[in-house]
Amino acid sequence: MTDQINSLEELGAVAGDVAEAAVEVEVNREPVRDELGRAYATGKRKDAVARVWIKPGSGKVTVNGRDMSVYFARPVLQLILRQPFEVAGVEGEFDVIATVKGGGLTGQAGAVKHGISKALQLYEPSLRGALKAAGFLTRDSRVVERKKYGKRKARRSFQFSKR
Repeated sequence: MTDQINSLEELGAVAGDVAEAAVEVEVNREPVRDELGRAYATGKRKDAVARVWIKPGSGKVTVNGRDMSVYFARPVLQLILRQPFEVAGVEGEFDVIATVKGGGLTGQAGAVKHGISKALQLYEPSLRGALKAAGFLTRDSRVVERKKYGKRKARRSFQFSKR
C-alpha cells in the first residue's frame, strides 16, 4: 500500500512539474515580427485564404490594394473586420495590408478577420487571452458539403411524383 502512495506522490510531483512547464511556455511568448516591424499571419474561412500583415499605424485597412470600405462595401463585413481590434482594445493603432483569394465576400471577410486576429496575437502576445476568449483564433472549419449523385443538391432529393 505504501508503494502505491509513494508512486501517487511521485505522479503528483511529475504532474506539477508538467503544469509548471506549461505555465512557463505560456508566459514566455515572444513577439514575432519581420525586419520591417510587421507581423504576418494567414487566415482561412470556407474557401477563402487571406494573407495579412499588420504594423503600427493610423488604423488604415487595405484589402487587395483597395480600401476596406471599397472592397467590403456592406457595413456588416466592415464590422467583422473591426471586431478583433475592438476586442483587443487597439482600435486605430495598426495598419493592415491583406491579400485574399477564393470564396465569396463573406468568407473573405471571415478569413481576413482570422488573419488579423492571428497577426495581432503574434505582434503582441499579451492580446492572446482576449482574442482566444472571443473565439477569433479558432479556424471555423465549416465548409460547403459536396453534391451527391442521385440528389439535386448535397442532401435535397428530386421532387417525388406518385403519378
